[in-house]
Amino acid sequence: MSAAALDWANLLVRWFHVIAGIWWIGSSLYFVTLDNSFKPPKEPKDGVDGETFMVHGGFYYLVEKRFMQPGKMPDRLLWFKWEATFTWISGMMLLAIVYYFTGGSYLIDSKVADITLQQAVVASLGLVIGCWLLYDLVWQTLGKKSEKIGTALSLAGLVGLAYGLTHLFSGRAAFIHFGAVLGTLMVANVWIRILPGQRKMLEDALAGRTPDYSQGKYAKVRSVHNSYMTFPVIFMMISNHFPNTFGHQQNWLIMLLLFVVGGGVRHFQISEERGNPAYWVLAPALLALVATVTMTLPKTKTVDVSEADKIPFTKVQRIILERCTPCHASQPYPPPGAKYTEPPNGVVFETEEQIRAMIHKIRAQAVDSAAMPLGNLTRITKEERKLLGEWIDQQGSGS
Repeated sequence: MSAAALDWANLLVRWFHVIAGIWWIGSSLYFVTLDNSFKPPKEPKDGVDGETFMVHGGFYYLVEKRFMQPGKMPDRLLWFKWEATFTWISGMMLLAIVYYFTGGSYLIDSKVADITLQQAVVASLGLVIGCWLLYDLVWQTLGKKSEKIGTALSLAGLVGLAYGLTHLFSGRAAFIHFGAVLGTLMVANVWIRILPGQRKMLEDALAGRTPDYSQGKYAKVRSVHNSYMTFPVIFMMISNHFPNTFGHQQNWLIMLLLFVVGGGVRHFQISEERGNPAYWVLAPALLALVATVTMTLPKTKTVDVSEADKIPFTKVQRIILERCTPCHASQPYPPPGAKYTEPPNGVVFETEEQIRAMIHKIRAQAVDSAAMPLGNLTRITKEERKLLGEWIDQQGSGS
C-alpha cells in the first residue's frame, strides 16, 4: 500500500473510530449514570424496579427501570450493541494500518526486543485474543465464587501485561496494545457475557416464562468492569501524542499509574451517582497522577560552562542531520521501515534556525523519552542522546 493510501486510510478509519468510540462510551456512561440514579417509585408500580426524572431541552423525562415480565413486553426494544462492535472493528483496523502495514516502524524497537515484523504481528494478535480468554476464564471460575479473588487476579494480570508489552514492543505500540487488550475485553464482555443473558431473559418473557433475573445480575458485573476500563482506554487511544509517557524508561509503571488515575476517577463518579461519594479514592488517584507528572517532567538543568567547554553546534548538527533529518526533511529520505513522503507534523531540521526553534521538542522526543527516532531506525546512540541533552542544557544557561 502506498504512503498516500496509508495516510488516507489512517485518517478515515481514525475519524470513524473516534465517532464510534464517542457513540459507545457516551451511551455506556449514560446508562451507568441512569442505573445509579433509579429510586423506588413513591407509589409501587407493577413491574417497575425504579424510576428517575431527568431534565433536558426544556422538558423533563420520566425513565422507568422495568423487569422483563411474561406477556408484558413492548413491541420494540432498542439494543445498544453495535456501538461497541464498530469501535472495536475500527480500532483493530487502525492497529493494522499504523502498526502492521508500515513495516513495523511503529511496532518494533530493536533495543526493546529483536523480533521480526511477522513475529510482532503474531504476538500482537495473540495477546489481544489470549488476554480475553484468560480474563474470561478467571471470571467464569474463581471470579464467580469470589469477586475479591477475581479482582486481585485481574489486577495482577494488568501488571504483568503492562510489563510484558513494554518489553516486547516499542513504547508507543505497548501503550496502544494495552488499550487494545482492554477494549477487546470490553467488547467481548458485551457480546459474549452481557447480551446472551439479556436475550435469554427476553426469550423467556416472550414465551410466557418468568425470566431468570440472576443472569442480569451477573451481566452487570461485566458491565461494571467495562465502566472502570473506560477512562484508561481513552488515554491509551491518545497516548501516541505524549512521548514523555510511552517513551519513559519506566513506561510500564507510567501505564499502570495512569490506569489507577482513570479507574479511580471513574470509581468516584460511580459512587457519587449512587449518592455515596467515595472521596477516599481521590487520594490514590491524585498520588498516581502526581507520581506520573513528577516522573515525566523534563530534566532540564542550568549549567555554567566556560567557552572552551561549550559543545559546538556543528557536533549537534551532525547528529541531527544523520539521525533525524532523513525523516524530518522538506523531501524526506527515510531509512527502510519508515514510509514518509512529507516530514512528520511538518517539522524540518535542515537549518540551524529550524533546529534551535525546536530544541525543547528535541529534548522531549529524543533525550528524555527516547521516543524518536521512530523505532530507532537511524540507530542513534546513548552517547549521542546525552550530547544532545547537554547541548540543550547549555542553550538554557545563556553561556
